[in-house]
Amino acid sequence: MAKFELKLPKMGESVAEATITTWLKEVGETIEMDDAVLEIATDKVDSEVPCEVEGVLVEKLFEVDDVVKVGQTIAIIETEGEGALETAVEETKEVVSASETAAVIENDMTAVTATVTTKVDFSESSKFYSPLVKNIAAAEGISVAELENISGTGKDGRVTKNDILQFIEDRKAGKTTTVTTAVGTEQKTASAAPVKKTAAPKATPVVASGEDEIIEMTRMGKMIAHHMVESVQTSAHVQSFIEADVTNIWNWRKKVKGDFMKREGENLTFTPIFMEAVAKAIRDFPMINISVSGDTIIKKKNINLGMAAALADGNLIVPVIKNADQLNLVGMTKAVNDLANRARTNALKPDDVQGGTYTVTNVGTFGSIMGTPIINQPQVAILALGAIRKVPAVIETPDGDFIGIRYKMFLSHSYDHRVVNGALGGQFVQRVKDYLEAFDVNREF
Repeated sequence: MAKFELKLPKMGESVAEATITTWLKEVGETIEMDDAVLEIATDKVDSEVPCEVEGVLVEKLFEVDDVVKVGQTIAIIETEGEGALETAVEETKEVVSASETAAVIENDMTAVTATVTTKVDFSESSKFYSPLVKNIAAAEGISVAELENISGTGKDGRVTKNDILQFIEDRKAGKTTTVTTAVGTEQKTASAAPVKKTAAPKATPVVASGEDEIIEMTRMGKMIAHHMVESVQTSAHVQSFIEADVTNIWNWRKKVKGDFMKREGENLTFTPIFMEAVAKAIRDFPMINISVSGDTIIKKKNINLGMAAALADGNLIVPVIKNADQLNLVGMTKAVNDLANRARTNALKPDDVQGGTYTVTNVGTFGSIMGTPIINQPQVAILALGAIRKVPAVIETPDGDFIGIRYKMFLSHSYDHRVVNGALGGQFVQRVKDYLEAFDVNREF
């Protein structure tokens, strides 16, 4: 008999850790090769961890809600022979150092857990804290208000183990100052730059009656709520609106969609056509394809379009079409359909929702003629596509104007006024309109 270490696999260049959400197998259960052993969640997507060998689950090293680093051993599988184990060791050499780090973290967690004497209520905080950070905070008597005042160095400003240990060290050395606000007492490190802090107003308490239903927000729902509030607090949102005549696109799609399905095996929707126009416009106005870092601007080389997709549970996810400007219409259609299908079946990989540089959301799917979308940080702009409507319109011809029936839609462009002024924001959405209205009805797909 041999023992195989099931490790958290690599899930993309930008993904360093994941949270265990569900164990699908219990200790003592037999596992077939490629069986899913547990479900994990990163910041934006859920996925399963399959087993590379056949055997019996003999030990689970983490519990639900624990945060695990890429390369850490999460379970022990007992196998029939040593061959599978040797193969697995060869395949995971690249994450040995991560496993050694994991051992240190586990030891730290064990030591901290043994000294916990107080319970801290994290339910009032909208921020995510790993179990290790929570345990350290409880052991050291650090309040949630103090935790929220620590500047995190992790992804999306997350407080890491090193951040909270540094805070504790500074506090013991007397390098923190006490600040009294309307919501309590906070401590700040003296080394931090002085910032004028306005006390956050207390939320009006909501009272539920006996007939009201109380529904717990899902993990993804909490993250979306935090992400949206953070975006509004970060960017100065401004909107520009424009109406586009998409009659040519409507008629062309109606004419070719049957042949498109026969030749490509794909359903031709309006989305890839709109995405193609957006990618072209970004090429014309590259300063829309940027991010802000402090007082600097990062101009993105690649055009990676996020497409907001609604999930069956009411939540939202934004898979990303990488290098969208390099795709023809067939390639764009395949990318859009693939990501949309995998979003609906919860089969997206972490890399599928990373690296977006501009986002498009189709509010017209739900009948809305326009919307004012919130920017998907750290991007600086987002475009909302309204419903396509058949409306009477003035048609200009060399022989004079007349009234005709046209297919039209509103484009709503939200952008960050810190770095995108009204001229750029307006010119960009105008260029998208121009590309849509100039669509060639004789185009071959």
